[in-house]
Amino acid sequence: MKRSRVNEILREGDAFIRSFGYIMPPFAYLAPSEMQARAEEFSGLRAARMGWDITDYGEGRFDELGLFLFTVRNGNAADLTKGTGMLYAEKIMISRKDQLSPMHRHYVKAEDIINRGGGKLVLELFMPNEEGTIDDTAEVFVPVDGVIRKLPAGGLLKLDPGESVTLMPGVWHAFWGEGGDVLIGEVSTVNDDVTDNWFREPIKRFSGIEEDEAPVHLLVSDYDKWLG
Repeated sequence: MKRSRVNEILREGDAFIRSFGYIMPPFAYLAPSEMQARAEEFSGLRAARMGWDITDYGEGRFDELGLFLFTVRNGNAADLTKGTGMLYAEKIMISRKDQLSPMHRHYVKAEDIINRGGGKLVLELFMPNEEGTIDDTAEVFVPVDGVIRKLPAGGLLKLDPGESVTLMPGVWHAFWGEGGDVLIGEVSTVNDDVTDNWFREPIKRFSGIEEDEAPVHLLVSDYDKWLG
């Protein structure tokens, strides 16, 4: 993706988030130069990969295949084996109308995906088979606000604003907005986007960036390059 396009998406996304009264944490608006100057202070933020995350999954078609994410808080995956510490994470996301976040599953992460406002949030769901790949025949059982919903394999779950679904590790899911852009909340166990995403298709989790202008804000995928 071109940096100019990323910057445009950041500005549009921030305005959309604010339109629902959601207030981002102050570190969201730090300039890259300030983050560089305070790199040691923000080492924990960098390690947890908190911050902006714009992806087109390496396919160059953001409007059709992409997602806007911001990780607000996140713990350490190593603490999961100890059972103590900060074992949770939170994200705010935007799924645009008819913009696909492609079919994937997580090895470790359990998550609540919440429609915070806008259009309907549509999820296509499959259960895993014994090998962990998609089971094309198994019925899907997921809690929607605590009430179990049953769907056929590949069934579409549609969430109105205020509704949420709980997805346990291994459940395959893809999602998109229907009828309008959707503000999405995610509350989960510790989030590790580097190792805990398995996509059905051979695509990338993070986008390569073509530097055609200066960044407005750094993405989590920029941290290693920009913060040393």
